[in-house]
Amino acid sequence: MGESKITVSEELITELIEKALTMREHSYSPYSGFSVGAALLTEGGTIYGGCNIENAAYSVTICAERVAMTKAVSEGDFRFRAIAVVGGKEKTPDVYSFPCGACRQFMREFCDTGSFLVIVAKSAQDYEVYTLEELLPHSFGPEKLGW
Repeated sequence: MGESKITVSEELITELIEKALTMREHSYSPYSGFSVGAALLTEGGTIYGGCNIENAAYSVTICAERVAMTKAVSEGDFRFRAIAVVGGKEKTPDVYSFPCGACRQFMREFCDTGSFLVIVAKSAQDYEVYTLEELLPHSFGPEKLGW
């Protein structure tokens, strides 16, 4: 974990991870058994939670990260600082669950890639922090369309 990346306090990181762990308990994942929770921090300090919601038609499954972000956007919140993601098949996460490619691209739409933090965690004490740029280098965003 590079200290220069951290623009949120350790206490706030812990709060985000704990919220993501709580959101994971609401996961609807009967097919994969892989439950994921996410907690999104806005620039204004609001935290939005999300969990993965599977569907028998797999292509319409939605990831926890996109649930949290769509909740925020639907409430008029478009500026984000960080997201914590926890997931796994076990009751206690035993792997780091990185956002999938679709979620990374979705984040790219609303986040500054150099400063938005993605926190992947197994627990509040066991986590790693990355910028979105590190997870999605050379990305395509609105500015490529002249926006």
